[in-house]
Amino acid sequence: MGQGSGFIISPDGYIMTNNHVVGDADQVTVTLLDGREYKADIIGTDPPTDVAIIKIDESDLPFLRFNDSDKLQVGDWVLAFGNPFGLSHTLTAGIVSAKGRSGIGLNDYENFIQTDAAINPGNSGGPLVDLDGRVIGMNTAIFSRSGGYMGIGFAIPINMAQRIREQLVASGSVTRGRLGVYIQDMTADLAESFDLEKGEGILVSRVIEDSPAQEAGLKQGDLILELDGRKVGKVADFRNRVSFTPPGTKVKLLIRRDNRKQTLIAKIGTLETNADGRPAATGRLSKLGLSLQELNPDLAEKFGYQGQSGVLVTDVEPGSAAERAGLKRGDLIQEVNRKEVKTPAEIRKAIEKNQRSSLLLLVRQGEATRYLAIKMDE
Repeated sequence: MGQGSGFIISPDGYIMTNNHVVGDADQVTVTLLDGREYKADIIGTDPPTDVAIIKIDESDLPFLRFNDSDKLQVGDWVLAFGNPFGLSHTLTAGIVSAKGRSGIGLNDYENFIQTDAAINPGNSGGPLVDLDGRVIGMNTAIFSRSGGYMGIGFAIPINMAQRIREQLVASGSVTRGRLGVYIQDMTADLAESFDLEKGEGILVSRVIEDSPAQEAGLKQGDLILELDGRKVGKVADFRNRVSFTPPGTKVKLLIRRDNRKQTLIAKIGTLETNADGRPAATGRLSKLGLSLQELNPDLAEKFGYQGQSGVLVTDVEPGSAAERAGLKRGDLIQEVNRKEVKTPAEIRKAIEKNQRSSLLLLVRQGEATRYLAIKMDE
């Protein structure tokens, strides 16, 4: 059993909360302020953003209205409602400490509002409102070394949550846009190497073959400056904007190539996802029970593999040969049969050429590196 918070967003009983509150639940019970209890249906969940929509069978309910979270300013006063430690309908107050927080490692798509309003376990899914009582965010997580409040809480901006809500209510799932590039933030060192100002745009480190980006003419080494006339910020912001662009939409990309600016037109594609809404692995080795993905700068930073090369393990099937050999999600395969690998396709070719009863892998697991042998006849 577990508990969390949520808030009514329509008079006919739709409720917004976090995926991690209800996503794995067999049964959900909603308790209102006046003590009424309802069994709720899960309409849809989106693990990559941690947004979920549930519904109770009732009508003419009081509900919260939304405000524009993009207009929120650092220093604005906010109020957080929730159910911390089972203390239902608790209100705390604070200010907006920061906006656009990403790289926290909580969700796949991050653009958090940071607040010092007291948020504790059980607050997840509750509303963060302005002084007019309008929702500007959904409380989602805290930064803590003790497990309790330390003055740093994170809320999903309601503009982002609202886009997810619309798709979940309409179809129960979320469709995301895809451009097909590996990108990285422009650091001071990179900017100097490219003769650019620090912080100007984001760098294209690789263009995926047969992707919308390739069709639009993007090339490795291009610097993306604007998306549809709006300057791009960090990688996380650009990735979020592309993902929320409906597939089939044509967008304008202002880029810099060889110190000259030009505009490209790209038609956004559809991001292929797994059942949980997360991007599908680019390599699936069913025989070994492995899913693999090429290492990119974002994944390298997330898993602590900066400066390394190899292929990331994104999933290991329980009971598979890979699991019995000791492979885990987040491992980095650097060699197969003593030869360096950088793509899932190279691992697949190495397996096809293998003449032995086992496959020898050099695997990096966090800070440690070791050899693992996978039995091929299992």
